Amino acid sequence: MKAHDGMYIEGEWRPSSGQDTTAVVNPADEEVIAHVPAGTAEDVDAAVRAARNAFRGWASTPSAERAARVAALRDALAARREEFTETITSELGAPTAFARKVQTDLPTAVAGTYAALLETYPFEEKVGNSTVVQEPVGVVGAITPWNYPLHQIVAKAAPALAAGCSVVLKPAENTPLTAQLFAEAVHEAAFPAGVFNLVTGLGPVAGQALVEHEGVDLLSFTGSTAVGKRIGAIAGGSVKRVALELGGKSANVVLPGADLAKAVNVGVANVFANSGQTCSAWTRMLIDADRYDEAVDLAAAAAAKYVPGDPRDPDTRVGPLVSEAQRDRVRGYITRGVEEGARVVAGGPRAPGGLDRGYYVSPTVFADVTPEMVIAQEEIFGPVLSVIKYEDEDDALRIANGTVYGLAGAVWAREEGEAVAFARRMETGQVDINGGRFNPLAPFGGYKQSGIGRELGSHGLAEYLQTKSLQF
Repeated sequence: MKAHDGMYIEGEWRPSSGQDTTAVVNPADEEVIAHVPAGTAEDVDAAVRAARNAFRGWASTPSAERAARVAALRDALAARREEFTETITSELGAPTAFARKVQTDLPTAVAGTYAALLETYPFEEKVGNSTVVQEPVGVVGAITPWNYPLHQIVAKAAPALAAGCSVVLKPAENTPLTAQLFAEAVHEAAFPAGVFNLVTGLGPVAGQALVEHEGVDLLSFTGSTAVGKRIGAIAGGSVKRVALELGGKSANVVLPGADLAKAVNVGVANVFANSGQTCSAWTRMLIDADRYDEAVDLAAAAAAKYVPGDPRDPDTRVGPLVSEAQRDRVRGYITRGVEEGARVVAGGPRAPGGLDRGYYVSPTVFADVTPEMVIAQEEIFGPVLSVIKYEDEDDALRIANGTVYGLAGAVWAREEGEAVAFARRMETGQVDINGGRFNPLAPFGGYKQSGIGRELGSHGLAEYLQTKSLQF
């Protein structure tokens, strides 16, 4: 696609108030593929004012009409399927098949769920002598990450728009082209001018201006816990509502008697998908002592099938990381793991063979990892798996719950009931049982420092509503 040289504000593309731009780099070959405007505080202010002006009219629009517009957005996304796929492969480095199925088709389907949800959602209910109504919260500031660029935009914008809110989006600077394509789709779906606005730019400038803006009623952010803490503190100062989807260090618990080969192979695939750049990835694999060595061998063998390569090659399963900084960060963690005494059974800190250009990291499996190691506690955000031994179920639970995070996880057992009983004791927002499939209608979000609030489905819609009671 051709990059826009302006911001999408009040239904049209406008020049930025500043002259600075940011480069968009293809992480597979390190070539600059586009430049987009680096938005200023003035751009953010213009976008928020446009959203504020559009809010009342959109909020009062019947839900059936809002549903029609969201359905039209879904259709516009579907019509641009290949364009989104190519763009995400180019600016993120996601292998083409993954970019099409997960990065594009899934968020398109999620948009459709909100069009359907509006047909049945109970915006009013009778409680005694009161009528309790759910109303849109107002202007939503959405700050989205680069790892799932379209999905995270849709997970915020679709429910916000469905609820009757207006939106100002500030996407990650690594993947702004996907956001510009989304704005084009919004325009094609004929939303009223100002209901959706896009400002590209840097987090410390455009992002901070959006967080601090008094005209924003709710700030929805997905990213690191460190940045989320700062956003929460700023928002708290003005009593602004926040929805925070932050980091994770999820445990994949394989209980004695579970199908070990399946659990290990699915677990490795989970961690290496999207080059490990997934907040909910099961990066800690917990195995009982009696089967630990067998599991390590299975994990090493599975990892050997994930050979980094050109994301445009249909046989590639692992592409590059998004940036040079991210590549260096992940390699630093791998080196730290070696220094801590963990045993490398696949991959390692060296660059993958034959890849002289691009931000590639060797998919890595560590054995002999103890729960206190840095690589077992901190979010690495790369293709790095730690295999950890436990002695009994209580020990496994202690290890699984023994981080500041609580975003996702998995449990494998011979009997489903056994897995469910263990999952109920885990301090985490979402748990897959024996390989349970992702459900776009189920709430997604974290316990502890993994965030505040939920995305997807009816719980995701509720984030953008506020409650009023009328007494009779």
